[in-house]
Amino acid sequence: MINLMYLIFIAMLALNMSKEVLAAFGLMNEKLEESNAKTDENNLAFFGNLATKAEENEAEYGELYKNAQEVQQLSNEYYQYLEELKTKMTQDLDDPKDYVVMDKSDYLDNLFFQGDNLKPEGQKFLDLANNYREGVIEALPAGKFEDIKAAVKTRFATGDGKKDDGKVEKRDGTRQDWINYHYEGFPLVASLTKITQLQADIKATEQDVFKGLLEGNLTAAVSLTNFATSLNASKSAFYSGEKYDGKIIISKTDKTSTPVRAELTLDGRKLTEGRDYRLEAGGVQMLISAGSAGDHEVAGTMYFMQDGKEIEVPVKNKFATINKPNAAVISADKMNVVYRGVANPMTISIPGIPDNKVSANAPGLRQVSGSKYIMNPGTGREVTISASGVLPDGQRISTPATFRIKDIPRPAGTVSKQAGSVKLPRRNLEIATISAMLEDFDFDLNLAVSGFKFKVPGQPTVAVSGDKLDSRAKSALKRARRGDAVQIFDIQAFITNNKSYKLKKVSPVVIELTN
Repeated sequence: MINLMYLIFIAMLALNMSKEVLAAFGLMNEKLEESNAKTDENNLAFFGNLATKAEENEAEYGELYKNAQEVQQLSNEYYQYLEELKTKMTQDLDDPKDYVVMDKSDYLDNLFFQGDNLKPEGQKFLDLANNYREGVIEALPAGKFEDIKAAVKTRFATGDGKKDDGKVEKRDGTRQDWINYHYEGFPLVASLTKITQLQADIKATEQDVFKGLLEGNLTAAVSLTNFATSLNASKSAFYSGEKYDGKIIISKTDKTSTPVRAELTLDGRKLTEGRDYRLEAGGVQMLISAGSAGDHEVAGTMYFMQDGKEIEVPVKNKFATINKPNAAVISADKMNVVYRGVANPMTISIPGIPDNKVSANAPGLRQVSGSKYIMNPGTGREVTISASGVLPDGQRISTPATFRIKDIPRPAGTVSKQAGSVKLPRRNLEIATISAMLEDFDFDLNLAVSGFKFKVPGQPTVAVSGDKLDSRAKSALKRARRGDAVQIFDIQAFITNNKSYKLKKVSPVVIELTN
């Protein structure tokens, strides 16, 4: 009788331990899902930064943005499949969070396996893991981001890599198919947690890719070996006999960078430093004559010091010298495009003709005074300005110029004038002003915020009206812990003097609490 009681007691202990283990898996699954949601919001911010960069600088960031879009699409499709699978796994349970009842392995065993073979759904599960791994690697540029590719191979490996046979070595030395090793005969809650971990790996891969694309391009941008040259002058054409005041500048360079020496020619004739050009911060200042009418070429090499070595930057640029003009010169004062929703200042003149004898017409164009105009473009992608005037010899000339119309770039949300990911004490955030700004935009627009959403980890999202935290948001903030990433998103911003213009979606802000 005593022995029987001991057996019953041991069985009860084993039963309780099993329930505790099942509950632990369930809590781990919840933590992973919370982490996935947070990572997803951060990834959207990184992706938004890439989109903004691509819109502002297509040449440098356009291809990188396409890479990011491919990875995002692959990730979304794979993540959604796993989410639907998790929903089916728990759909017959009265309470999806009652983890102690998830001790059976029937669901995935019946869905994936049939004897020693895989059912179609099991093969699909395996194929999707393989396809995602190879798809992400293929989406990244060849020969670059090898550390990210290696991480993707490890996260989504469907074997241990020892024999490349898609199997995993067990403790007893035998080998078993990867999908059987990880998903056959396991309690439902354990499989559920493993699938959520796969989703976490997807989000981590997205983050690595988006950050890598941004940071990798930054490294390329600051390397002198990738620089090219261009000519910059006060005007695009010169009269015969004029002094040409153009300057050879280095694209993307720090303007404090000065070449150590230069070897230059003009139309094949060697130029002399001090007489024909001088070295200065950012490049070479030309001192040559514009010469006769026609095209002229400045060629040669400039030399910069980098890491104690001379780096050669080839020079091959052309400029044109023209005789008396017979067409209007129309240029935007601040940009080579005009922006919708902004009063674009423009200078419209014809060299040699007084401003009061020059007229210009276009939808949205009005004259301020003399050669100064304001353009307020309407709908469409382009606007054509026609300028006309009468030369001193009585000849009338008329010239059209077409400008691209662009929308105002996407604003960035800020907290205490800080954008992106910032670190702040809890008190500073509580009294901070939420605002929006246009980074590196040529116009100083006054933006105001009418509302936003506020999210503290583990707390419901709070919709706030105005540009400061209200009582509900402050109450949620009090529950946050040190190191928590608090998010401000769906920021509603508008131009104070043009409320009818609809701005693009404002980038979110992530604040790490320092206390």
